[in-house]
Amino acid sequence: MEDMTRLTELENPLAIFCMATYGEGDPTDNAQEFYDWLQAGDASLEGLNYAVFALGNKTYEHYNDMGKYVDKRLAELGATRVFELGQGDDDANIEEDFVTWREKFWPAVCEHFGIEATGEDISIRQFSLEIPEDLPKEKTFSGESARLGSFKKQKPPFDSKNPYLAPVAINRELHKGGGRSCMHIEIDITGSRLRYEAGDHVAVFPINDPNQVQAIGERLEADLDVVFSLNNVDEEASKKHPFPCPCTYRTALAHYLDINHVPRTHILKELSDYAQDPKDKEFLITLTSPTPEGKALYSDWILKDHRDILTVLRDLPSLKPPIDHVCELLPRLQARYYSISSSPKLYPNSIHITAVVVEWETRLGRTVKGVATNWLALKHPTNGIKPTVPVYVRKSQFRLPFKPTVPVIMVGPGTGLAPFRGFIQERYSVKKEGKPLGDTVLYFGCRKKADDYLYEDELLDYLNDGTLSKIHTAFSRDQAEKVYVQHLMRQNKQEIWQILENGGHIYVCGDARNMARDVHKVLVEVVIECGERSEEKAEEYVKKLSTKGRYSADVWS
Repeated sequence: MEDMTRLTELENPLAIFCMATYGEGDPTDNAQEFYDWLQAGDASLEGLNYAVFALGNKTYEHYNDMGKYVDKRLAELGATRVFELGQGDDDANIEEDFVTWREKFWPAVCEHFGIEATGEDISIRQFSLEIPEDLPKEKTFSGESARLGSFKKQKPPFDSKNPYLAPVAINRELHKGGGRSCMHIEIDITGSRLRYEAGDHVAVFPINDPNQVQAIGERLEADLDVVFSLNNVDEEASKKHPFPCPCTYRTALAHYLDINHVPRTHILKELSDYAQDPKDKEFLITLTSPTPEGKALYSDWILKDHRDILTVLRDLPSLKPPIDHVCELLPRLQARYYSISSSPKLYPNSIHITAVVVEWETRLGRTVKGVATNWLALKHPTNGIKPTVPVYVRKSQFRLPFKPTVPVIMVGPGTGLAPFRGFIQERYSVKKEGKPLGDTVLYFGCRKKADDYLYEDELLDYLNDGTLSKIHTAFSRDQAEKVYVQHLMRQNKQEIWQILENGGHIYVCGDARNMARDVHKVLVEVVIECGERSEEKAEEYVKKLSTKGRYSADVWS
């Protein structure tokens, strides 16, 4: 970060910051150091020109907070904003937001620096293909995140660039019926030096379906076992390769590339050059254009039908790109984060995951499977042999109050229960020590009590021994009219108000799009009705709860 101020030594420096927001308005792992520097630093950035594009999701309360902060803070440190903050919404079409921003950004940059745009749209590959000869197998990557051979010789500390291969000790089904599957997985971290707290996340690096990888190789008529390397054409660039190289095409498609996500427009535009049928080429050019027609076509043909790269290649048979260019264009396969559903007070040597196996059908009848959950579903210990998964722990701000006497309300329908299972275990361990507990109230919901009431026996045991004060359950499909946790909260407004007025904390985990928003509305209603405040004052009250760390959310869309 000390190099940031050196940017001002360049002639007409321009820096573009693409900032994502995570959790409660926090920076992502790779932006943490930059964020800390901005907060602590008082260095002058006078002479630096900049623009910020924020990446977020409107269903989250802290929408694009990190991008907004960076945009504001850089100006405070003396940098010059050359174009307005761009905001991408992943709940809609984040790439469309970026393209719209970019179209206005470049003219603004040209005007700022007094240069004239050529207007030419030239596609230049960033990486060149190399096929190494007679390379020993130990010199090729086989799925490692960063350090060659790190899976064979594991060395702590373990993090995003050096995950721990954790043995799966237990993988059992939680659902009793209903046709869906929810896994309870316990991974062994004995001797790894991995530490976690209740409320943290465990990151899992999944592997793509080998059948899908094989199908891509066959469609592109490529030998997947060829070892290759993609090298940056700019020798001075810090990013030498788009993913760990050298490796085989099979390894790249299985471990490093997201082959299941719908391809963005810039990928399809690049691929259009390889369409041998003029109609296919024209179709892709139209589909990737920023016109209303192009945006509508992309939304309908790509997004609504959830066409991944293999489906696109199959539906456009004249499209024959070289496999190395496809590998260059596809985004990286990202780790999946799960709220840890255990407490180290009870399970110091294992981390528990609670996850629903994702599987659904598109409107065309094609089955789409979640990469990580379907891969994890196969990880069963057999005959004493425990399969392994690459993991690391990501710290969270989602924490129980320091004092166990502080009352808490936990709202976690479905797998939103996961972190609260850890919270309840924390309080159980305190109770075992003979210490007093504050009220511990759980709101849990699922479709049917007989099918998907997660950890039912365990929760009832905690209720009976006094760890849990109350459990409010909503089984949405056990009656004619659907009932959700937010409905039960409306019925218990006075109880919620009393806990809040007694200094209590409220936690929400689960769906950001509907449930978390509805819970927020109910909290405002509670303050209006029970606290006898205006809507404006009630919103201020709830906002203050959040600011003081008494209202926390761990949500996803």
